[in-house]
This record gives sequence, C-alpha cells and structure tokens, in this order.
Amino acid sequence: MTSSIKIFYDRFQTSVKACSDMLSRPLTYGEKVLYSHLCDMADLGGDLVRGQSYMNFSPDRVAMQDATAQMALLLFLNAGKDEAAVPASVHCDHLIVAKEGLEKDLPAAKGYNEEIYSFLHDVSLKYGIDFWGPGEGIIHQVVLENYAIPGGMMIGTDSHTPNAGGLGMAAIGVGGADAVDVLTAQPWELKVPKIVGVHLIGKLSGWASPKDVILTILEKLTVKGGTNKIFEYFGEGVSSLSATGRATICNMGAELGATFSIFPYDTNTGEYLRKTGRGEVASICDGISSYLCADPEVCASPSSYYDEVLEIDLSEVETHLNGPFTPDAGHPVSSMKDFVKESGIPAEVGAALIGSCTNSSYEDLSRAASVLEGALSKNIPMKAKLLVNPGSSQILAVCEKDGIMDVFRQAGATIMTCACGACIGQWARYSDPSEMTRNSIVTSFNRNFRSRADGNPDTFAFVASPEMVAAIAVSGKLDFNPVTDTVADAEGNEVLLPVPSGKVFPKGNILDVPRFSSSLSKEEKDAIRVKISPDSQRLQILSPFPAWDGKDMENLRLLLKVKGKCTTDHISQAGKWLRFRGHLENISGNLLMGATNFFGGEVDCVVNSLTGEKGRVSETAASYKKAGLSSIVVAEDNYGEGSSREHAAMEPRFLGVKVVLAKSFARIHETNLKKQGMLALTFADPADYDRIREDDLISVRGLESFSPSAPLEVVLHHSDGSEESVQANHTYNDLQISWFKAGSALNYLKNNEQNK
Repeated sequence: MTSSIKIFYDRFQTSVKACSDMLSRPLTYGEKVLYSHLCDMADLGGDLVRGQSYMNFSPDRVAMQDATAQMALLLFLNAGKDEAAVPASVHCDHLIVAKEGLEKDLPAAKGYNEEIYSFLHDVSLKYGIDFWGPGEGIIHQVVLENYAIPGGMMIGTDSHTPNAGGLGMAAIGVGGADAVDVLTAQPWELKVPKIVGVHLIGKLSGWASPKDVILTILEKLTVKGGTNKIFEYFGEGVSSLSATGRATICNMGAELGATFSIFPYDTNTGEYLRKTGRGEVASICDGISSYLCADPEVCASPSSYYDEVLEIDLSEVETHLNGPFTPDAGHPVSSMKDFVKESGIPAEVGAALIGSCTNSSYEDLSRAASVLEGALSKNIPMKAKLLVNPGSSQILAVCEKDGIMDVFRQAGATIMTCACGACIGQWARYSDPSEMTRNSIVTSFNRNFRSRADGNPDTFAFVASPEMVAAIAVSGKLDFNPVTDTVADAEGNEVLLPVPSGKVFPKGNILDVPRFSSSLSKEEKDAIRVKISPDSQRLQILSPFPAWDGKDMENLRLLLKVKGKCTTDHISQAGKWLRFRGHLENISGNLLMGATNFFGGEVDCVVNSLTGEKGRVSETAASYKKAGLSSIVVAEDNYGEGSSREHAAMEPRFLGVKVVLAKSFARIHETNLKKQGMLALTFADPADYDRIREDDLISVRGLESFSPSAPLEVVLHHSDGSEESVQANHTYNDLQISWFKAGSALNYLKNNEQNK
C-alpha cells in the first residue's frame, strides 16, 4: 500500500473529526472535504458565514491544460521557486486543431506547437510536474483516470476541473495566478460557498442519461444559479449513476457557475478506481466510507444543513437539447419540433460531434456506438457528418480493442485526436470564411456560445448526450425525437432506433496502473534550461504590472459599455488566438473582440475619444495606453462567464484598463481580475448601468480608504459638463486589497518573500 495514500486518508479522517467537533454538528460531504483542507482549522471557530466568509485552503494537487499552463508557468517562473510545492500535472489537449482526423491532425500539431510543447515539457521536468504530451488525452478525463481520489482537493486552470467531483473530489476551476499560489506553497483563498443539496431519487430510463440530469438542472437554475455554491448530490438515486456519469454532471456544474460539484463515495466509485489501477485507494475508502459521504443526520433532514435543497426524480428526466448560444436554454426533446418551427432555426443538422471532457468516457462512446450499430444493422446511413474525440489514449485503446471505434468508422465517422478540438474552438471547419452559412450542429460538449466551436456566428449549436448526438447524426434533423420518431431503413421501412445499451466498463480494466512521470534528480533538474527566444511570437517573459499609485482614479476613458452576455470567449477568444496564450502582448489583440457595444450594437467597434474615429477595442485601448491614459469597461450581468482563462483579466490590465464595473461577475473571472490588480466593481443599483454615456469620463473615488465592505464612489463626467455620482460595491477583503495596492497578487507574493 502506497504510504502517501495511507498518510492522506489518516490525515483526512483526523481533520474531519476535528471539523465536526469544532462546529458541533453533523457535516455535509462537501463540508468534510472542503474544511478538512483548511490551512488553519481554527478558522472554523470564527464567524463562518457560507457565501460570505473567505478562508485559506491547502489543496492537494494542481492540474493545468496547455493553453492556460503557459501563462501559469510563466507566472510560476517569476516566483523564483525550485520546485512545485504539491503534485501537479500539465496536459497538452487544447492546442491541437481538429481538421482531418487523428492520423494527420496530431503530427501537424506536434510540428506547429513544438515551441510550446518544449517549453511546457522542460518547465514540467525541471520543477517536478507530470507532463502529458499531445494526443495522450483531455485533461479532465486523464485526471479522472489517474489522479482524482475521494476526499481530495484539487485546483485546475480550466473551468471544468469540477469533473473530478464524480469521484468525490473537491475540484475547483481557477486562473493561473491561483495555481501559482498552490504551486508555491502559499495559502489559497476562497470564498466559502453555500451548499445546494441535490436529492436524487428514482432511476434514469430509456434515452435519458446523466447529461440530461445536468441539462435539466441548468434549465431550472440558469448559468447564474450556482455562483459561489457547491452542488452536493445525495439520495437513493445516486447509486444508479456510474462514476463517469457523475463526472459528466459535475463537469457541467461549471455552467451553473458552481464552485464545485461532488458525489459521495460508494461501490460505483470503488469499481471505477479498481478499473483504473487504483485498488489500494478503493480498499482504504471502503473502510472509511462513512467519512466520504454526508452524515446520516444531513440526509435525514437536508433542509437543516443545506442552504438550498433541489429534488430531481431521475425517472422523470427527459432527454434534452440545450441551446443555442447558451447551455441553460433547455429544451426537452419532445418540444423541439415546436421550438424549431417557431424559432426558424435550421432543422437540418450539418454536423454532430461526440467527445469533450464532458462526454468521452468508455461508457459514453459505448452508448453512442450502440445507437449507430442499430442503424448499421438496418443499413441506415448517417445524414450528418460525425466527428468523435475519445477522452484519452487509454479510452481509445480499449475502445479499439472492443470494436467500438470500428462501429464509428463503419458509420462514416471521423476519429479525431484525444483532445478538446471543436469544444474549445479548435475546429478547422472552414477553409474560407465565405463558406460560413446559417446552420445547426449538435454536440456532446458543455458550452455552445456563439462562434465558439467553428468561428461562425451563424452556427446554432445545441448540447446533448452522446447517444442523442448519434441519433441526430443518423436522422440529420435537429427536431428528431428518437423516442417517437422513425427513420427509413434500406427497404424503406420506418423503424425506431434502438434504445442506447452501452457498457460502463470494458471486460478488462481501463488501465492497470496509473501513469506517473518518472522523477528526476536535483542534478538532472538543474541541468534543464528553460528557453524563451526574445523574438518568439508565442512565448513572452512577463513583466510585473505596476503598483497602485496611491491615488483615486480620475477621468478614466470609457473603453466599452458591453451589451448583453459577455463570456470569457467574448473577452478573449480561443480558436486561432490559442497560439498566443503564452504571449501577453500578442494575445491582447483579441481584447473584447466578441463583445457587443451598447452604443450602436456593433461588435469589436468603439469610438476612440482621442480621435473621434471608430476602431477595434484592442487598438483603441492601446492608443489610450500610449497616450498615458487609463480606461474602464462597463458590463451587464455575470460578466466573465465561462472559461477560467485568466487572459481575459490580463489583457485589459496589459492595455491600461483599470476597472471593470458590472452588474455582476462570474466567480472565477472576478477572482482573476483581483489577482491581476484590477478593480472589479458592481453597481449598487443595477439601473445605474443606464446612466453611462458613450463619451463619459469616469472617476473612481474613495480608494485612499479602500476597505472591505465599504462602497466606492463612481463619478460620471458627462460631455455637457454635468456630473452624476453612483455607488459601486465590491467583495475585496484585506488580502485582496493588498493585491490591488501591490499591482497584482504575484507582486504581493514576491514583495513578501523579499521582506522575509
């Protein structure tokens, strides 16, 4: 038995007992995992208010995907440490363009991204970080197969890190600066979330899948319904869901805005651990299972312990298609005919895509293949182009062995690299922009923001389960209901597609031993030289942001007043811009290029107050910066929804934006702004958003006495000589105010290190 695993669980039990004693009450499972990772257990003795209090934690692990790892590791290099303080891993899954299929796309990516992969490889080896090269798998599937353990706590530089909650882990998506905190043994700060207890009863049947559970919850609660909350699943319905099905549900908790989602440990969890070579973990967990679930009193009286309780009867969950343009626009499949007719969205489906970190497990591919196998047996051709991304090289291997991939190939599918592909905008669907037409697609992904998958703003993307995607690929129709609708077989007979019947596991194991990198000696690590060419267009050494000058901010230029939804895709697009994720200056050229200007309704077009001419947002911000002027962005609700990409905070900071004033923020993005030394402020009265005029100069006052809970004054200097004053609230605590004053959280860390 590995001593480190035994040590971890001995400590976990001791910590849970201490938490229970200090709070003098039963604990939810989310509380057990979260509070057992407090830096100082004495914090529980204070005025703990879920949803308000900030506490410091010590996560067990850090996971980074290649697009975000570049900036995280550049920041880490600036911290001056000799090695990573906790186990960590880097996964090369985002930079691979999906174009022609695995055989051509992977070699092309290795060539095109050689500079980036070499940088990530060298930094990883030098600082003791596990490195997973291109083609080895999607970060969250690889983490589930190799690293996730019940009761553990992990942060990851990707918003879908909560995927590991399917194995009972508190897994939280963060920005790169947060990862640096943990990698450098600094306390990691988090607002203690409220806890939503999701009571599952009944059992899924027919075409309903775990994906439909979370799509149903999204329809009920919206993309803001989980902000600063934990979603903890409990009840008799839990046992009917596989570990990978639970991971799917936890994965898309990110779409709710949840801090993380989590399932308790049970025999399904144990079986998955054993099937992935972690029998020793399962054996220990079997012996302490009472620690790896909510206390009995909580389950008996959930409303007394959870801040909210949501009941889901799995037997009533219907297959869903959510979209377009937002994952919370829920449509039970039975309602799609009316929706398509009323909305005018193209009913014909141009492409169907299976994969992503959400749905690319053995079970997912097996169930989708069972639908296609039924169609093949009747000689029914697919009507839509089908692309399949297996979740990991190991999943691909076992699916090849069991004949699942052959089914996909016989159906005409293109097998893509074990990578994110279209899910994060790396789909080279069009060779020429003129080919972009109004069309519909279905995916088993987690997000469907406008232009995200293929760069086409007129692609109407809908999110569904893998088996539903397979069914629509066969029918070619967005409004196809496999429960009631038929397709014509080779003889012209109208037949129903078979109900999905895939397997949770292969006959053997998914893998026999988790793969971990071999460790290097200190001499071998010291010999590694991390190289960044000064002429590189893809990597750039970071210069620290300037500290606050100690004064109020006067006469900020209004860079952009954003109208409507503004996700991190709008703020810092992926797709072709992913190649610049390690070069802050170059990637800043995409700043807010997807956001809609309130004044005039144009995208990536604002008036430069210095010239009176219209221009791109990034170019206008750069001109203000060159003139020695600072600027402000004004936005609506849930600003920064979506990915954890901290570039969406670093780019405006780099181009001289000092403040983002919004109606509300998404959790990760608000933290990212704070980490980069920016002011993230909210309107005390959301109606004050309407007071902002296009040619305003805006001042922020009260900074000399900047303190927690104390609002700031925002003064609008209108061009007609009049002024208006509005109140702006914030959520900064003392530490975060120190980040602001130092110019960034990393500046504050380095200053403290130097003063020791």
